[in-house]
Amino acid sequence: MKNLFPQTIRNKMILFTLLMVSIPMLLTGYVVKLKAEDALLEEKQIKLFGIAALLDNHLGDGYNQILAEKGALDADRQTKIKILNETLKNYTDTVVKANPGVGAGYYNKELDAIITYGPSEHYADKVGVSIEPSHPGRVVMDIGKKRVESGRLVRGNIMNCMIPIQRNGNVIGYIWTNEFTDDIRAQMAVMDYNIYLALGAGIIISLTLILWMSYSFAHDVETIKRGLENLKFDLHRQLRPMEGEMGEICEAINHMARSLVNASTLTENIMHSIADGVITVDNNGNITSINKAAELMTGFTPEIIIEKSFAEVFCQNESLTTLLGDTLATGTNHLGLEMDCPFNKKTMHMSINISRLKDSRNQIIGAVLVCKDLTEHHRLQAQINRAERLASLGELMAGVAHEIRNPLTAIKGFVQYLESTEDEEERKEYMPVIIKEVDRVNRVIQELLHFARPYKTDYKLVNINGILQETLVLIQNKSIRHKIEIKLQFAEGLPWVEGDAEQLKQVFLNLFINAVQAIEYSGEIEISTWQEERNFVYVKITDTGSGINIEDVDKIFDPFFTTKPTGTGLGLAVVQRIISAHHGQVDIKSQVGAGTAITIKLPVVHQRGREHE
Repeated sequence: MKNLFPQTIRNKMILFTLLMVSIPMLLTGYVVKLKAEDALLEEKQIKLFGIAALLDNHLGDGYNQILAEKGALDADRQTKIKILNETLKNYTDTVVKANPGVGAGYYNKELDAIITYGPSEHYADKVGVSIEPSHPGRVVMDIGKKRVESGRLVRGNIMNCMIPIQRNGNVIGYIWTNEFTDDIRAQMAVMDYNIYLALGAGIIISLTLILWMSYSFAHDVETIKRGLENLKFDLHRQLRPMEGEMGEICEAINHMARSLVNASTLTENIMHSIADGVITVDNNGNITSINKAAELMTGFTPEIIIEKSFAEVFCQNESLTTLLGDTLATGTNHLGLEMDCPFNKKTMHMSINISRLKDSRNQIIGAVLVCKDLTEHHRLQAQINRAERLASLGELMAGVAHEIRNPLTAIKGFVQYLESTEDEEERKEYMPVIIKEVDRVNRVIQELLHFARPYKTDYKLVNINGILQETLVLIQNKSIRHKIEIKLQFAEGLPWVEGDAEQLKQVFLNLFINAVQAIEYSGEIEISTWQEERNFVYVKITDTGSGINIEDVDKIFDPFFTTKPTGTGLGLAVVQRIISAHHGQVDIKSQVGAGTAITIKLPVVHQRGREHE
């Protein structure tokens, strides 16, 4: 059924218009035909009743008046019929001759006989005949009203129009006029033929016009269709101008194409003008676009890598392909990651952002990789770090000199004094002081060595909650448990972190000791862990101790800066150095009299084994 229905717009238009024109025309023709037939029958009846009225008028005062004038009122039936026929026959024949095809006559109710039947040359034998009891003429005489009857009567198949003859309030007979139905049908057939001929001519003319108009319309549509197909490959190919509404459509399409060209050009210019490299892939991981900056970074041109697998093209960069695959598989965005990437036969330090790519309907169609070359920035930062280390070294040496000079001065003074005295009691009194000061110098040197020497790192996947538990064991002695309540809020299901377990224990131990020493009498230490971002684990250590002055917070990680009378100022410096080596961050918030909160942010995965510079 579907194949029978037109598929092209031209054929659909032809069929639709043909139906729209033909159906009303055929219905109109049919209605006109019926109305014309009714009008013809009505005209025939008017004509026949008019002839009957002429005959009725010619009869005068009736049959008895004619018989009276002939002196035959008392004559027998046959004589009366003969006299009446001779009197009325000529007029009847004259009337029917003036109307070819028409038959007419008189009927006498009293005599129950046909008086005349014209044309008499054909129906003279009907004179004197009585109509059948079922003849409609008897109904006319009984009810006294005119009547039209079609069917087979005395003359044959006719349309018979009958009127009663009424004189002095009595029905004395009836007059009929009739015409053969075959003649009427022949006239109707001629009329129908003319109607059908007009309808056929109208349909043919309409179809011709429809075909011509549909061809013109379909030609314009086909031109627009070809133009749209060409625009798929080249937006600069404009549709040719047309007249009328089609011209407006063409102009709208051309305007849309120009807008798309301008938008596409602007987008391409933006993409190729930005300094960051941009690479897009589809949901299957195949590369769909690359901008100029990415071309320069990677050394690949669009002709080489477009529609190829990202994992295949960048197979040497396992970390990058893994992150991209994770975004495509889980929809996770990876933002602000820094890593070394082997691009263009050299390794560059890059800032990587990978996020999902959506279309105008908010449907995910792939992922976009934005990479920024931080190699030069990283090199400059290393120089700044070296300069800062040199400056820190100068401050460190000043601190070392200060920390060592005081005990050395005391040692020198006591030694010089002991050289000049021979009192054994004084020697016994001052020798422990000298040893204490020597131990103080030694402790400073040991902590300095611990801070300054490079760490031998052993990066593995470690459980942060487990390391915290192990470290807490080292400080939870009886005296601490008596005055400090330790609250733990460890998040379940934390991912394991890439790190050195021993160094992280050293970090947490230093922080726990500082928290304990900050609480003078009694208080609380709260240790909590959580995963706020997918790639980072957080540790927060909060105490209710004495707090730190706001002006000292910025100096707290400087070597040899301490707020404790017996401190060396190297504990938090060691914490900062180890966390930096793990590519993490340390944040401190403190308020005098309210306590201190230290938050550590550690990446789940970083470049394995790379020490922080």
